[in-house]
Amino acid sequence: MISIKNKNSLILSLSIVLLFNSCSTDEKQTVVTKNQLVMSDEFSVNGAPDSNLWSYNIGTGSDGWGNNELQYYTDRPVNIKVENGLLKITARREQYMGEAFTSARILSKGKFETKYGRLEARIKLPRGKGLWPAFWMLGSNSDTAIWPQCGEIDIMEYLGNSPTKVFGTVHGPGYSAGNAITKTFTLPNSRFDTDFHVFGIEWGENYINFYVDDVLYNQITPFDVTGDWVFNQPFYIILNMAVGGNYPGAPNSETPFPQEMLVDYIRVYQ
Repeated sequence: MISIKNKNSLILSLSIVLLFNSCSTDEKQTVVTKNQLVMSDEFSVNGAPDSNLWSYNIGTGSDGWGNNELQYYTDRPVNIKVENGLLKITARREQYMGEAFTSARILSKGKFETKYGRLEARIKLPRGKGLWPAFWMLGSNSDTAIWPQCGEIDIMEYLGNSPTKVFGTVHGPGYSAGNAITKTFTLPNSRFDTDFHVFGIEWGENYINFYVDDVLYNQITPFDVTGDWVFNQPFYIILNMAVGGNYPGAPNSETPFPQEMLVDYIRVYQ
């Protein structure tokens, strides 16, 4: 069920100057705190993810979802379920439908889409080479505007062999794949596979701010991209854990399976 709750959440209230490589002439951070909760999934009902909010991508996609990934995405409970207040996305090493790994990918396309807002999820990540979990968004026109024209906002991407680092990225026309606009956040004195952390963006007409927990680490504006700014339209949410692919490479003998991506909640504010 999509629950609209008056719950307290992390309120980002920062006024800082962030120095980073950018083509922007104004490096002062713009932070707008958005506090009206318009959607939350607290994963409080055991079983399949809420069908009013989520649907599944099934299969291998085109060319491994365009990244030469190695998994077959399923909707089986062994790959995805809600249990004890958590969404569990599980990657498994197994022969299934001609592939050597299985996992899951859910999306809110056509069920919940938003233009601007604060989006955050509290997640515990796995560890091991070849694991590629992500919390991200695509433009709602992705069926007709071929990627990257539809736009992509990667709120959090993570490589399992680098357990202290995550990435915040945007892709669009003229700045996609290896030319995407991105920045790395490194967690001090800890790892993302040992505890839960909050990954989020605050997104307005002319900016996308990226944060981890209470730390704002990047702002991307129209001045920073090398093509059209395509982030003034509704987007939908995606959660998945890929295995292998161009970015992380294949798992090795030291990557144990099964592996879990645990999601405590997703919340959206306006």
